[in-house]
Amino acid sequence: MAAAGDRARERPVWVRRVWRQTVRWAGRAARPLIDRFRASLQLRVVSSTLIASTVLVLIFSFVVAGSVTSGLLAERKDTAVEETLNAVERAAEQLGTYTASSDTALATTMQKIVNELAEDPVYAPVIMLRTADGVVARSHPASAQVEPSEALQEDVADRNTAAQYGNFTVDEEGSMPYLVVGSYIDLSLDFELYAFYPLESQQDAISLLRTNLALAGVALVLLLGVIAALVTRLVVTPVREAARTSQRLAAGLLHERMEVRGSDDLARLAGSFNLMAENLQNQIRRLEEMSMMQRRFTSDVSHELRTPLATIRMAADLLYDNRDDFDPVTKRSTELLQHEIDRFEDLLQELLEISRFDSGFASLEVDAVDVGRIADDVVEGLSHLASECGVEVTVDRPARRVIAEVDPRRVQRILRNLVSNAIEHAEGRPVRVTVAESDTAVAVAVRDHGVGLKPGHADRVFDRFWRADPSRNRKTGGTGLGLAISLEDAKLHSGTLQAVGERGKGTLFVLTLPLQAGNRVITSPIPLRLDGPRSAGKEATRATQD
Repeated sequence: MAAAGDRARERPVWVRRVWRQTVRWAGRAARPLIDRFRASLQLRVVSSTLIASTVLVLIFSFVVAGSVTSGLLAERKDTAVEETLNAVERAAEQLGTYTASSDTALATTMQKIVNELAEDPVYAPVIMLRTADGVVARSHPASAQVEPSEALQEDVADRNTAAQYGNFTVDEEGSMPYLVVGSYIDLSLDFELYAFYPLESQQDAISLLRTNLALAGVALVLLLGVIAALVTRLVVTPVREAARTSQRLAAGLLHERMEVRGSDDLARLAGSFNLMAENLQNQIRRLEEMSMMQRRFTSDVSHELRTPLATIRMAADLLYDNRDDFDPVTKRSTELLQHEIDRFEDLLQELLEISRFDSGFASLEVDAVDVGRIADDVVEGLSHLASECGVEVTVDRPARRVIAEVDPRRVQRILRNLVSNAIEHAEGRPVRVTVAESDTAVAVAVRDHGVGLKPGHADRVFDRFWRADPSRNRKTGGTGLGLAISLEDAKLHSGTLQAVGERGKGTLFVLTLPLQAGNRVITSPIPLRLDGPRSAGKEATRATQD
């Protein structure tokens, strides 16, 4: 008993497991069909048409079949009742002389009447005649077991003429549908006559009607499906052509156009699409020409300014070296001149670097270096700026060397821009530089807790000459190109440079580079979150610059 109880408890779990596996398998099997259904407008239209037409055809078929069936049976019932009443009149003429069921000739007369009625093709082939006290005569022995239902007998006993449908086995052909009509014969001796009318011909007609309706419905549904497929193809084909053309246009093939056929709505759509593509092509060409002219202008101006700047630099250096011989006003002017020439040289150098990126001439000088050491060197080089701003800069990096194939000069420039920018905006709060690595990438995060970024500014910090707050007093005198050049340097390494910030909570910059040159960055070892890494690992070292 215990074992049987255990099996009873385990069976629902097994059933649920099989059900879940079946549902999972059915979902996987149906997924391609669902994806295909979602991706194809023509398939959705054809499927919807087939479903709607199938429902309509089924409703129409049921209505027509039911109406015709009711009509045939009603007509047959009226005829059967009329024939039964005629048979009752014939039987009453021969049975009117009998007053008692004990009359020996009654049974013979009754059998003679049912035989005559059954042999007459006008009447039903199966006739049953009986008296109220149980004398029964049937048309032939094969129908000896055929009896009308008790409900019909009670209805006829109430001196009514009633009819009822039912299945009876009259001969060896098996059960067949019949219409049984019973009528009361009111004589000196009460009689009841029951006529069994076969409905085989009506059944055959109804079956033929249903078969024809089914075939016609299937043919109609298929025809509607074909029509829907053809109609939707006429509409979908230009749309697909427009989609393919737009994809080729997006890929840079600006000469692609749609073929215009006829003068209908689709032809006007194709013409409008071609006009839009032509306008876009012209506009893009104009923008490309303007951009090329702008880049050429920037490059030419930058190169042309180098010669006069060199002369100005020589004169300024001479004045600066002898500034102690000047009066205080002239001495201060000489120092300001030297400072602004330094800024001008930095701006000119960054403009030249930007022009190299725009012209596609920038290249990497890859070397296997310790990225953590580069971060230390950058922080050490900016220690004087950190001291002036009262900012503590810490470096968290693994104790082991983090070797990556990068361009040391460009990586150092990126980190110098990020760390100096963090010091400028730290508002005297600490700045943390974190170095981490994964199997495929190395990341350097620079986190400050200063003014932060307003909503939407994180996407604009890498724009050229953009500043979050132009009114801020900067100590490094930035040109507005540092972060833009840093982003281009990161892209040149097939890496990423991202930023996130929140007003009053500071800013986080994450530089991610592949460990091996030529690879691409998939994921960064440092998440882009303000509550980012507190440490680069269990074996981390910290360098502090005050």
